[in-house]
Amino acid sequence: MLKINGLERGFGSGSNRLEVLKGIEMEVSQGELVALMGPSGCGKSTLLNIIGGLLEGEKGKIKLEEFEYGKDAPAKLVELRRKGVGWIFQDFHLLPHLTALDNVALTLDLAGKNEIEAEELAKVALERVGLSDRMDHIPDQLSGGQQQRVAIARAISGNRRLLLADEPTGNLDIASGDEVLNLFKELCHREEDPLSILMVTHDPHLASQADRMLLMKDGKVAASDIRSAWGIGGEEE
Repeated sequence: MLKINGLERGFGSGSNRLEVLKGIEMEVSQGELVALMGPSGCGKSTLLNIIGGLLEGEKGKIKLEEFEYGKDAPAKLVELRRKGVGWIFQDFHLLPHLTALDNVALTLDLAGKNEIEAEELAKVALERVGLSDRMDHIPDQLSGGQQQRVAIARAISGNRRLLLADEPTGNLDIASGDEVLNLFKELCHREEDPLSILMVTHDPHLASQADRMLLMKDGKVAASDIRSAWGIGGEEE
């Protein structure tokens, strides 16, 4: 589903130049939950931003289903953000005065869907994340885990097939974090229309539950296990 070849990105110039991504090579298959780990400042967010069409790379290419990009400016990747990639953040970014249904439908409205279609697609997305009985609740009436489920419904609405999750359980307690993780597994491993999720996390428990874990180090990505990612001993695979 997602294939990245030779992706490079740096910041600054001259003696202040910092090379962040030094030829990223990676793939994510359909229906796969992949955890991406690495020390702070190693470029995980930069990589996600380029995959998500929010930042251009300097070299290399990305193929995500029918989209091919990599060095394109964000202004040229509107369709990618509308149809190809959904985002889930540590903060839920829900509008406090809107219901769960309206929070999801608003995103679809902005993507060009008419009001009726947006509402129907929003209902389907909320049902997929187990919130069919909470559609008319505003964020203050929902738990943290439920609010993150609304954010996930918003991300998958419109039939996006890849989710980019940046510390998705960072603001949740352990129980709510486990609920979100289980939902990720359900969305990825379902028989019909499985999603793919690339998840940045510092939580070793969360990462160990993914289908595969990648370690970002020195501007590149390598397959890893939980012990080598955290320097507990052993070698990277």
